[in-house]
Amino acid sequence: MPVTVVMPKLGESVIEGQVERWLKREGERVERDEPLVEVVTAKVSTEIPSPASGVLGKILVPEGATVPVGTPIAEIEAEVAAEAAVPPAPAAEAPAPSAEAAPRPAAAGGRRFYSPLVRKLAEEYGIDLEQVPGTGSGGRVTRDDVLRFVQARAAARPAAPTAPAVAPPAGREDRLIPLTAMRRAIAEHMATSACTIPHVTTLIEVDVTDLVRRREQVRQAWRERHGFDLSYVPFVIAAVIEGLRQVPVLNASWTEQGILLRGRINIGVAVALDEGLIVPVIHDADLLSFEELARATHDKVTRAREGRLSVQDVEGGTFTVNNTGALGSIVSTPIIPMGQAGIVTMEAITRRVVVLDEGTLGIRSIMNMCLSFDHRITDGLGASRFLQTVKQFLETRAPTFVSL
Repeated sequence: MPVTVVMPKLGESVIEGQVERWLKREGERVERDEPLVEVVTAKVSTEIPSPASGVLGKILVPEGATVPVGTPIAEIEAEVAAEAAVPPAPAAEAPAPSAEAAPRPAAAGGRRFYSPLVRKLAEEYGIDLEQVPGTGSGGRVTRDDVLRFVQARAAARPAAPTAPAVAPPAGREDRLIPLTAMRRAIAEHMATSACTIPHVTTLIEVDVTDLVRRREQVRQAWRERHGFDLSYVPFVIAAVIEGLRQVPVLNASWTEQGILLRGRINIGVAVALDEGLIVPVIHDADLLSFEELARATHDKVTRAREGRLSVQDVEGGTFTVNNTGALGSIVSTPIIPMGQAGIVTMEAITRRVVVLDEGTLGIRSIMNMCLSFDHRITDGLGASRFLQTVKQFLETRAPTFVSL
């Protein structure tokens, strides 16, 4: 009896998903829990495992199509009933496995299929995936296969390579870029937020001179001890957590029944990808030590860039931090994620000549922080108190956090 595969619900606010790539073709064998199809939503790209062992009988939704959650997308001719009804043959009579049952590295017609991470690596390194041997299940090309191929290619490259041929200039015709599920969902989410929430954006200057100096003092020792670089993001998250403790109305959601104050502080960290923006969440961030917070930030950002986030990684955020300064920005007007009361951006740190308290001039490291808040939930007083708390924390307490 066929087993129906449906579009899964990949998150509490996800109502549809896009079939990005089928990893099996009709007529191919698939094992239970073996990756069957890649699905993309606004929140995550993930492989969906097969619910049963058998043969992929019919694909109901083609690649590139977007359908609502719960829609049947394929049928598997499961072998569960046959296995239960027919006793196993004696060991001496077991038939040799057929070619059809053996794992195959390519689908019908010789076409191979790759995960989003593998395709992204191939694009970055400029390699032809058809030349990469696959060691994964069924001969699939994995991330490690790509990296090994890149290393082998670099080792075999001549000492003085010839200059590559210059490609002819592209034409000047208009070109339509098809919308991915992620881009379409981001567009709808941002448009809904901008049209629904009365946004107000305010800015404050933060003197992070002492923090910059302290980070440079401990940066190398931190990297040697923890295995990753110490960025400014966990310091800002720690400051935001303190701000939310002092002004809890910004850790809230607007509802028609009232303002819902959130009991947990779950900080979303916006990560810019080539294909769009994704916001992994550090859950219960206020319960973490600074070292735990820094490691959690590094882990979430790294897995976001490598396409390894789970659904749980992107759900439940109550407030968002965006590092627009990493892209050189000095002022932003961020859009608030739906269901949250605010979002703060940390802008680029710049060296400026400022007037010090004693009336003299000095060169200081200054970072702008921009807060967009839902004016239905709070007013300028609450927003200003929040930013003043964040400012004071970064200028006085944050430089003392790291002791090596």
